[in-house]
Amino acid sequence: MERITITIEEELLATVDALVARHGYASRSEAMRDLLRQAAAREAAPETPCIATLSYVYDHGVRDLPRRLAQAQHAHHDLSIASLHVHLDHAACLEVAVLRGASGAVRRFADEMTSQRGVRHHALHLVPARVEEARHDHGAGAHRHMHISA
Repeated sequence: MERITITIEEELLATVDALVARHGYASRSEAMRDLLRQAAAREAAPETPCIATLSYVYDHGVRDLPRRLAQAQHAHHDLSIASLHVHLDHAACLEVAVLRGASGAVRRFADEMTSQRGVRHHALHLVPARVEEARHDHGAGAHRHMHISA
């Protein structure tokens, strides 16, 4: 690990210290590393492999919205690992999708889902990843599968 020195204004340092306290970071350095990881994930090149979570709340009563969302998910089944659907109340649903693919494709899919009329809240969290095909034996004979490491 490398050590660097930065110069920041007192107000910004107070913001960093408040962030450290609020989130329970062990140090300013850990907070800065976390912020830099988040910035790197946001700035990742479109072809960078990633794993991601997309969460959104929507009004299931909006005309054809559940059907449109399901069609979009089926059209991008190659990006989807899993999803969770929760009924929050009589009108609102929360969905969380776990995704894998090129960051550009994941972002486009997230935009397609969350720009629909009736989707109220949403968040996309990207984690850059290495995706490797592996072949080995887990006791039931050799087979191929994907390893994803963040």
